[in-house]
Amino acid sequence: MTRAGFNTLDDELKTLKTMERPAVIRAIAEAREHGDLSENAEYHAAREKQSFIEGRIKELEAILSLAEVIDPSRLSGSIKFGATVTILDEETEEEKTYQIVGEAEADIEAGLLNIRSPLARALIGKDEGDSIEVKTPGGERGYEVVSVRFI
Repeated sequence: MTRAGFNTLDDELKTLKTMERPAVIRAIAEAREHGDLSENAEYHAAREKQSFIEGRIKELEAILSLAEVIDPSRLSGSIKFGATVTILDEETEEEKTYQIVGEAEADIEAGLLNIRSPLARALIGKDEGDSIEVKTPGGERGYEVVSVRFI
């Protein structure tokens, strides 16, 4: 996992523990004061939210406890974890830039490509100027590696 990904997940964990958890506990307490819990929608909604928050806290704690933080700026060479890669879609001539990151920090909309995705797997080991073919749900796509940076 990259340092930025680790920090993002750690910040989310801190927010859940210090703000979200206490707020939902207060909401449950307030809903209990309204009486009959069997027909209390506020109580059931707060309990459901509490369940989600506790599950996410456990998930984040597990991810962070096993995380190995890698500094991409200390890497070089062909494409590997942490590389920031600019590729050219050979069909549309559109350039896209992605950083190859771990599963927990992946967000395709933000340009963070899951290392287990078909595109990332096809890019691993390639260099600038190489062409790759990737099987996508819409069919086979061809890309050319325009640049590889480790930042």
